[in-house]
Amino acid sequence: MANHKSAAKRAKQTIVKTARNRFFKARIKNITKDVLEAVEAADTAKAADAMQSANKYIHHCVSKGILKKGTAARKVSRLQAKVNAL
Repeated sequence: MANHKSAAKRAKQTIVKTARNRFFKARIKNITKDVLEAVEAADTAKAADAMQSANKYIHHCVSKGILKKGTAARKVSRLQAKVNAL
């Protein structure tokens, strides 16, 4: 339990930020899974479409401060390598 007003406010802000980050990171995982499932099914068109939306969303999360730029670049690069291998 917070003993100061500022500490109570920080606790509330942490709860909100945690929920927001959990939403974004879960969505990143789901989008990544869509790309991997398309690659596993060897569906080139679906994989390319899923990759385009994954690339856009992952970089959107960078602009929102959810991911660091290098982390996003690494994720996109690994996904794109799998799509290109089809």
